[in-house]
Amino acid sequence: MTRFPETVSSATLDDRPREECGVVGISGVDNAAELVFLGLYALQHRGQESAGIVSISPEGSRTHKGLGLVADVFDAQKLRQLQGSTAIGHVRYSTAGGSRLQNAQPFGVRYSEGNLVIAHNGNLTNAIDMRSRLVKEGTIFQTTSDSEVIVHLIARSRHHGVDTQIDDALSQLEGAFSLVMAVGETLYAVRDPHGFRPLLLGRKGRGHVVASESCAFDIMGAHYVRDIEPAEVIKIRGRSVESLRPLAPAGRPAPCIFELVYFARPDSRIWGVSVDRARRAFGRQLAREHPADADAVISVPDSANSAALGFSKESGIPFELGLLRNHYVGRTFIKPSQADRDFGARMKYNPVREVVAGKRIVVVDDSLIRGTTSKSLVKFIREAGAREVHFRIASPPVRFPCFYGIDMPSQEELIGARLSVDEIRAALGVNSLGYLSLEGMELAVAESGPYCNACFSGDYTAPLVDVERGLAPGNVAPGC
Repeated sequence: MTRFPETVSSATLDDRPREECGVVGISGVDNAAELVFLGLYALQHRGQESAGIVSISPEGSRTHKGLGLVADVFDAQKLRQLQGSTAIGHVRYSTAGGSRLQNAQPFGVRYSEGNLVIAHNGNLTNAIDMRSRLVKEGTIFQTTSDSEVIVHLIARSRHHGVDTQIDDALSQLEGAFSLVMAVGETLYAVRDPHGFRPLLLGRKGRGHVVASESCAFDIMGAHYVRDIEPAEVIKIRGRSVESLRPLAPAGRPAPCIFELVYFARPDSRIWGVSVDRARRAFGRQLAREHPADADAVISVPDSANSAALGFSKESGIPFELGLLRNHYVGRTFIKPSQADRDFGARMKYNPVREVVAGKRIVVVDDSLIRGTTSKSLVKFIREAGAREVHFRIASPPVRFPCFYGIDMPSQEELIGARLSVDEIRAALGVNSLGYLSLEGMELAVAESGPYCNACFSGDYTAPLVDVERGLAPGNVAPGC
């Protein structure tokens, strides 16, 4: 267990790898790329910067990648060109390294054992250290992504046989990595020893499917089989699924609890847990810890809907649709020159005046990061006539950055790290503020834990090699 290094400068944290991604792999299914496209569409919430698919057939591999959403990158003609019964797909969202097509995945190279394709979800915490060593040994990098480190470690391995080369490469990594890889038409799926990021195995007819979340199986018409276990490496070829020698254990598994709090889709099951049910449990526990005397419960849509329903059920306060979200707002937009500072929030959310006017309102959100959007939302709700606004957060204060694949700002930007709860209440302008306790959050999902809670506690499960050695990221971007 590593505590957050207090000596790390904010400049280093501002430059560190930060991103989320989604991966899909299919083996033994005709027109596999078309199904991967559907799977990526379901995982669009995990990455909006770029999308890519590599298809594999006996004749070789074909690739199409682009910047933007899945539906913008692919069309029917492009998918028809991606022939083969094996395919790997990736969606990427990064806030570091810029939007560069060269960093779009999957990555593909040809090496001594054939064509190697890889898609990565997670962040390596020793990527800069490994990259520096590889460069000194003569490796030439084509991208600024840390995922390329994995490609070179496999290709440069002095062991014989693909299985052993993959084992050799992965044993040198630290941090979070859920991987889908292919060498020729053989598919591999891997989770790091701590199992930070989800990865699931499914069936489609006689073939097999791997994806970051079960919602991808639903749209593809595939059936969930099981989660890939932490430290597990599985090899899929045709109808055969083989579990290879596991990676060296690194202590207890620690899947990321923030996946359940916010990131995963509520209709997914990950780690055997219904995301919707977990969030409802968070909401119920929140109502026990921080009750409110109010007329209505509303959520900050969409990720807090389930928690708000749980709060309403436990408290007996009616749930109402008091905030509507505009689903057609992208991640970027041009602010009018005379727009006020609330413009971004106004683009996304609008209160339902008939629901909130004259009422005492409980607003439930899943988490509070910077607090800027929440402050604007409170202002809108008061302008719509709310008599009282009570804010409830279905997770503890976020006080520490994540180094394992969830986008978090530097610690100075985290409102929970800078201010006390009472100071946050005053900054938001609410009548009361209540956070779910760390103990209450863990209790709500105790049957499936333990989890990584580093962004709340500062206790990091995997070593922060690059950060602790003071290695500036420079031009190295996150792989995913």
